[in-house]
Amino acid sequence: MSSMQIAGRDLEFNGQGYLARFEDWDPSLAEALAEEEGLTLSECHWKVIEFLRDFYHTHELPPSPRVVIRSIGRELSEHVPCTRKHLDALFPDGGCKQACRVAGLPSYYCHSC
Repeated sequence: MSSMQIAGRDLEFNGQGYLARFEDWDPSLAEALAEEEGLTLSECHWKVIEFLRDFYHTHELPPSPRVVIRSIGRELSEHVPCTRKHLDALFPDGGCKQACRVAGLPSYYCHSC
């Protein structure tokens, strides 16, 4: 575990850069984490982040990219079918894993991405 100050708070992260405690996350932290990863969060990014957090909070199981696409794909891409490529393009440095880091999910949760 390492401690870092992000968004004005001291937070703990594991060796892979995942937030140690789910409850430490908030939207300002997501913005700061995204900025560190070279992302500017759009409405589509936020839909994925919110879906991942809600799914984790409810099920404590990882949704596969297929589940993400089936659940919110129309919200991400209205005019063409949303695909895994589209999802990966939103988070180009690791797709689902990068989305998990920004969403503040534990690393063990994201091993199936």
